Amino acid sequence: MSGIERESMEYDVVIVGGGPAGLSAAIRLKQLDPDLNVVLLEKGSEVGAHILSGAVLDTSGLDALLPDWRGMDAPIKTEVKEDNFYVLGPAGQMRIPNFPMPPLMNNHGNYIVSMANVCRWMAGVAEGLGVEIFPGMSCSQLVYEGDRVVGVVAGEFGLGEDGQPGPNYEPGMELRGKYVFLAEGVRGSLSKEVIAKYDLSAGKCPQKFGIGMKEIWEIDPAKHRLGTVTHTMGWPLGSNAGGGSFIYHLEGNQVYVGFVVHLNYENPHLYPYMEFQRFKHHPMVAELLAGGKRVAYGARAISEGGWQSMPKMVAPGVALLGCSVGMVNVPRIKGNHNAMLSGKAAAEAAFDAIQAGREGDELATYEADVRGGAIGKDLKKVRNVKPLWSKFGLVASLMGGGADMWLNTIGLTLFGTLKHGKNDAQATGKAKDFKKIDYPKPDGKLSFDRLTNVAFSFTNHDEAQPAHLKLKDPSIPILVNLPEYDEPAQRYCPAGVYEVLGEGKDASFRINFQNCVHCKTCDIKDPSQNIVWTTPQGGDGPNYPNM
Repeated sequence: MSGIERESMEYDVVIVGGGPAGLSAAIRLKQLDPDLNVVLLEKGSEVGAHILSGAVLDTSGLDALLPDWRGMDAPIKTEVKEDNFYVLGPAGQMRIPNFPMPPLMNNHGNYIVSMANVCRWMAGVAEGLGVEIFPGMSCSQLVYEGDRVVGVVAGEFGLGEDGQPGPNYEPGMELRGKYVFLAEGVRGSLSKEVIAKYDLSAGKCPQKFGIGMKEIWEIDPAKHRLGTVTHTMGWPLGSNAGGGSFIYHLEGNQVYVGFVVHLNYENPHLYPYMEFQRFKHHPMVAELLAGGKRVAYGARAISEGGWQSMPKMVAPGVALLGCSVGMVNVPRIKGNHNAMLSGKAAAEAAFDAIQAGREGDELATYEADVRGGAIGKDLKKVRNVKPLWSKFGLVASLMGGGADMWLNTIGLTLFGTLKHGKNDAQATGKAKDFKKIDYPKPDGKLSFDRLTNVAFSFTNHDEAQPAHLKLKDPSIPILVNLPEYDEPAQRYCPAGVYEVLGEGKDASFRINFQNCVHCKTCDIKDPSQNIVWTTPQGGDGPNYPNM
């Protein structure tokens, strides 16, 4: 908003995002030089409030950052004891033996964790080193000087529904740094701006995404198997979409039950959330959950493009970290270790630049470290699994992708580097070309309607603020998306944000932004690319307990 005067504060490094990447960068900067002024800004009400991940943690990133973490009372206790892979059919399952799996798929030595709690613990470590952490501070704008990013605007509160300052308006502050690190997670609004402004994706494949949904269940202690990890593929998605599930047994007789749908699906009638709910009625899953209770729910997008889709990570004064780049190893369903390694690498590059008096230049050594180091090696080995799955389906992915991963262990490949095709929005087909899918009604015991589940994400937004979900053209949902695609926003959103009310000439489009869990699927999958996700005021959104 032009014409507003704001106070400013100066730092050496400003970090946006309190996930594993941003926190690792903050910790490493203070390890290198305790006198560096480092600030970390988190839009959630507290660090961890917006963190959702599977998660089976590969500790290689943490080992590199904090080698003595095992003696630091970290919330990382449940080591994986059993690793299961199944292909599901409607009424049964087939287990895939572990021995033909490439070594990188082995979860031995990994831990079942709540990344929300891991990030809360990391925030304590960072603060102990002198990092200033401000939760509840959404970063709504970047600050530029010429062609260089020099800071962010954070903490703007009190805008009215019309976007104009209200009676309790607070303009926020400019937090300026020699470097700005964007660790916003998948499809962050500031990262999108930087990628577009500096054309960082030039020559790269389009980024690919999935939508991951997760529930925490408390189950019958007799059925609980601490440290057991189960992954499934196949039913209920079949040929409609790629994806799969995870079931992780953690402490306290709890299990994480999650479901991922790749967002390059064609059928606009597909309803990812209901595919998740239907999955829980598979006999194997239903038997596990029977008699238990769901205690939490959440959802987030997952970057799946991998090696081919990683944009350039640096521009003058700014670096993209973790999922802002897209560092998830898709077949392993792991990215937290790479996020931590990226934060560490960015910190080391910024420290060297500041020491050398090169403040504000491009951190080329960070880019080189990511692409040529452990992160690049991790992602290059699996770079063809996602394209094979997208083009040829599950069986080809299992066989061809598995063979390619085996060969990559000795530096060879069957396919070179396969390309991704269209982006996920462009992949959406026309409604007339696909049959509608009849989904069973949730039973309230194993499966639940969206709005009931959203209550278990503890989401809240101040209704007096402007909607943070923007339409470039308000007419498109009804005039274009409804007749062409049966307005898929009604279905791809895992929180029931979007509704079509009425029919024919009386049809209208409603955005219930108060329900938004910040997954950003709408920004990715809308076939007209008409929805833009922006940050609401700080502290709003989900409040995940131990996701």
